[in-house]
Amino acid sequence: MRSLVGLIAVVAAASLYLYSLSLYLPAAPRRRPHPTAEGSHAETAESEQPADSSEEPSRLKFPSDLEELRELAELLQFYKTEHTGYVLLLFCSAYLYKQSFAIPGSSFLNILAGAIFGPYQGLLLASALTTVGSTMCYLLSKAFGKRYIINLFPDKVSMLQRKVEENQDCLFFFLLFLRFFPMTPNWFLNMSAPIVNIPITFFFGSVFIGLLPYNFICVQTGVMLSEVASLDDLFSWVRLLQLLAIACMALLPGALIRRFSQKRLKLDVQPQNGLISEKKVQ
Repeated sequence: MRSLVGLIAVVAAASLYLYSLSLYLPAAPRRRPHPTAEGSHAETAESEQPADSSEEPSRLKFPSDLEELRELAELLQFYKTEHTGYVLLLFCSAYLYKQSFAIPGSSFLNILAGAIFGPYQGLLLASALTTVGSTMCYLLSKAFGKRYIINLFPDKVSMLQRKVEENQDCLFFFLLFLRFFPMTPNWFLNMSAPIVNIPITFFFGSVFIGLLPYNFICVQTGVMLSEVASLDDLFSWVRLLQLLAIACMALLPGALIRRFSQKRLKLDVQPQNGLISEKKVQ
């Protein structure tokens, strides 16, 4: 009971902090109107006047579809011009909140990272936040959730425990395999890792390396989302070459890990065409 109360207190404190951060937005920068051939002098005079304070304040919320994601990206790009520190703090806080409490939807935030911060900073930020957030989920589960996770998912925890024990001699590569070809969802692996005695150092490294291809794809998608204005832009030769490079980057690490796993890892469950089938190891 004490662990449940502690977890609720942590979730409530984090939720209050994130709500307060999103509620007290800094003053929005002035939007500069685009001059046209006619009436350019009038528009210039308007741009010198202070922004209208009667505009409806923007509301921040987690995106649930691509349209909301595009609108949020435009809003945060707008704020980022004068409030870079605030946007960075808000994004990091929201990302860690989702990862720490195993809330679905981190892929939208990875895409948002590419749209706001660009391909290189976005990838570095998404990878770092994924790793730190997953590690915080690991620590929260270790401190508060062991008994509840075992009671809720006894079969899955037992299966994972058995496979971890069978692959102790190459545990790090087994964890990488689970990230590239997940037998269980990432959120469950984050929460159950301390229960099955996976060292935090192995866990930390496997998350950072194992989710790099996934983060790379999402961030590059966000970059293209922020740059593409029409279908003609999407199907240009430059975009097609970028998509080809993304596919190669995503498939290469997975192919190497699969080749290694066939020789060294002991696996009963292998994903085939998106399904899970049983395969006994002799």
